[in-house]
Amino acid sequence: MPTQAIAQMPGADHHHAGLNHLATPCLVLDRQRLDANIEDMAQRLAALGVAFRPHAKTHKCIEVATRMEKAAGFSGLTVSTLREAEFFAAAGFRDLLYGVSISPDKFARASALLAAGIKLTLVLDTEEVCERLLNCLADAKLRARVMIEIDADGHRAGLEPDDPTLLRIATQLTASPYSDFAGIMVHAGESYGCYGADAIAAHAERERAAAVAAAQMLRDADIEVPVVSIGSTPTARFARDLSGITEARPGVFAFYDLVMAGIGACDRNEIALTVLTTVISHKPSHRRLIIDAGGLALSKDRGTATQREDCGFGLIVSSDGARVYEGLCVNRANQEHGIIELPKHYELEEFPIGSRLRVLPNHACMTAAAHDGYQVVEGCEATGEYWQRCNGW
Repeated sequence: MPTQAIAQMPGADHHHAGLNHLATPCLVLDRQRLDANIEDMAQRLAALGVAFRPHAKTHKCIEVATRMEKAAGFSGLTVSTLREAEFFAAAGFRDLLYGVSISPDKFARASALLAAGIKLTLVLDTEEVCERLLNCLADAKLRARVMIEIDADGHRAGLEPDDPTLLRIATQLTASPYSDFAGIMVHAGESYGCYGADAIAAHAERERAAAVAAAQMLRDADIEVPVVSIGSTPTARFARDLSGITEARPGVFAFYDLVMAGIGACDRNEIALTVLTTVISHKPSHRRLIIDAGGLALSKDRGTATQREDCGFGLIVSSDGARVYEGLCVNRANQEHGIIELPKHYELEEFPIGSRLRVLPNHACMTAAAHDGYQVVEGCEATGEYWQRCNGW
């Protein structure tokens, strides 16, 4: 079982019950909500009969991945950078899917992981990269598992399910002594534009159908397709039938965020991640609060701007995490300043200078990437634990 010693943030009082001792801005992770989210997703995927390969791109944290493995078990991790792959491999996670199209400049780092005995699966979607990868593997006398990315909804990279290039690449991979054709993978990124369980479920079926159609085309050509992999938290949570799918790769489900809440993929009380911040100034003439969490602490992701409720740069929550202040958000985010415009039903005196607030993030992945680690809490109680994360590429 991969483990890592729990770090303690310098200067933190391990025995302090509240959060006032923490330097702000800082990232706060509610362990109870995290565990509930992991358990819920694992149960849903088990009921649908697919393997669980969670995406680490949101948390990038050994302790979170270890809790997933202990609570639910999984077939391996998905990562979005080679930095993540190296980080998790060093901690003992040996089965990793690098879920981004591999490019030739990254062959050397991928080869080093393969040479170290890591079961690293690579992804591509062009014949040119396939040929160059196979030549590189041949020169290094290495063998790699390789998947082909399929585009289910026009969101990003990947081949159309009926593109004849799919068959040509799969044939190359099957014929080479330096690769094992592992199967196909899909990410239904456009599910983030759906609203409500029924619409998300319909998009999940679109994702499933695209993946199954691509796999069937290859099987009709007598090519074995061991893995048919889907992604996206919304579709994994609301899929009603995953026949023909072997594994799912949800990621943001561990923390959730306001974008997920905005499309109905979660409730706000399931969001496990917040940024703890301090009120540092009042501007009475503008009915304005200034906090010390700006763009570098929250990110400038405005993913809710096109949703039914625009949450600015994040919604304001009480310091104990129990209350979302109705109508209160970070309206502007400068580098180190967050600006909160007070609606008429609030007074500045309710938020004295030096008081603490929390901010629910629009996009948990982007907000978490602004920090080096997580201050772990249970509700409003600090545990004294600090879980480090990896950043960079």
